[in-house]
Order: sequence, then C-alpha cells, then structure tokens
Amino acid sequence: MLPDATQETANEAVEHGTDAVAHGAETYDVGSSIIGHIVDHKSFEITHDINPPLPSFDPIEIGGLVIDLSITKHVVMMWAAAVIILIIGWLSARKKGELVPTGLRNAIEVVVRFIRNEIARKSIHGADADRYTPYLISTFFFILTCNLLGLVPGMGTATGNISVTAALALMAFVMIQFAGIRNYGPIKHFANLVPSGLPMWLIPLMFALELLSMIVKPFALCVRLFANMMAGHVVILAFISLIFIFGQTYSAPVAWATSPVAVGFALFVHFLELLVSTVQAYIFTMLTATFIGMSSHPAH
Repeated sequence: MLPDATQETANEAVEHGTDAVAHGAETYDVGSSIIGHIVDHKSFEITHDINPPLPSFDPIEIGGLVIDLSITKHVVMMWAAAVIILIIGWLSARKKGELVPTGLRNAIEVVVRFIRNEIARKSIHGADADRYTPYLISTFFFILTCNLLGLVPGMGTATGNISVTAALALMAFVMIQFAGIRNYGPIKHFANLVPSGLPMWLIPLMFALELLSMIVKPFALCVRLFANMMAGHVVILAFISLIFIFGQTYSAPVAWATSPVAVGFALFVHFLELLVSTVQAYIFTMLTATFIGMSSHPAH
C-alpha cells in the first residue's frame, strides 16, 4: 500500500486492537483476512465501507460445464489495464512524425526497442522475430500494467489470479505452436520435438517427454507469475496484520509500538513490489519469446 493508505490502515488496526481488548472480541483471523483481500470478488471493495457490487449474471451450463460470466473485480482491473495501455499508446503515437522523440513517446520507444532488439531478435531468429514482436510488446505492457495497478490502494491485482495467468499462458502456448506449425506444418512440427540421430527404441520415450515439456512450459509461466504477484501482497498484509494481532493479544500501547515497524516493513515490501512487477513482466515475455524461437527454429 502507499504511505498514506498504509498509515491509515495502521491507525485502524490500533483502534481495532483497542476495541478488541476492551470488549473481549474474538481472536483476529489472519488467514481469513489475507485471503479475503487477495481473492477475486463480485464487488469492487475499495474500503470496508465502500464496496459497490458489480454486474452479476446467472451461470450458463454447456454440456455439463458451468460458465459464470459475472463481472468481477479482476475483470474490471484487466479492462482498466487495457484502457490505460490504449491511452498511453495513443498519446505516444500522436507525434510519431517527430525525428527526435521526447517525453512519453521517448520512454515507450525505449521499452519497445528493448523488447524488439534484446528479447525478440535474440530469442527468435530471422524474419520471424519482427513478426512476433507486437505480441510480445502487448504481453509485456499488459502484465506490467496489471501488476502495477495491484499496488494502488483499493485496486486489485489481476495477475494474482491464477485464472488470468492461465489465460495468458494459454495464449503463449497457442503462439508457440503456431510458430512451429507455420514454418514446418503440423506433422514436421511435432517431428521436430525429437532430436535427429537417436536410436529407434529411444524415439517414443523422447517424443513423450518432449510432448510433456510442451505442456509444462506454459504451465510454469502461469504458476510463476501467479505465485510471485500473490506472494508480495500476502507479505504486505501479513505485516499489517501484526498490528491487529498485538492489539488484540496485548494492549493498545503494544499495538502502537508495533505499528511503525509493521508499516515500515510493509512499505519496504511495497516498493520492492514495484521492481518485482517489472521483472515478472520481463521474465514472462522473455520466456515466451524463447519458447517461440525454439518452436520456429528447433535445434537438431
């Protein structure tokens, strides 16, 4: 959380702890509090008092599969990320005729060139690199924006939802297979999974292992992004929860003494999350480019 919001949370925690001691309230449930903050909701919880509901629809059942199309907080955050990216892109492209880019356009161009030159062209060889660069740029900015929005008080981290990261990984899987099939056709693409020169008896085993690896790669992308983004928020909430715990277990003075330490560590992790958000967007994009390169130009 940001400094003002975090200090406000600390003050509420101390008051909550004081009331708990005075009235003999039940023990503060740290687990339920943390889980309640990081999971998705059908309402947009900004504060405990401001919690407007989001549009909800009846589930649709198709062949035994129940699909819920209700709008959730993380869906809203993904929409917000898409709108922010479109606005930034429009603002950056307004002065595309200038020979020397400045301001926002210069900053975005630096990132775009980095993704094209240092990620796409070094991972995907030949003309294929520029072909997949727009997808990699979109992936990077979408993940980065979702990550950073989760650090704003009252917002949510869409990439802390495994359904969201699974969808991103599924799109990466489709692009990886498309790259190989486009260059070699479906039969040759799957034949490329097995290195040449292997004994005949080893080919079925290697094919099975490589086929499993094809599925594991996007799964690893999904879990890595989800776990890293969720972990940071859990740590921040755990530090803030210390104030509630000490306020209930001991007394108000102990809670007040605990709050500067808890808030300090929470702020440190919060600013560390700024770096983690960028690094995780880079890692997801870089690994996706690497897997596309391995599929479009397999080594034998």
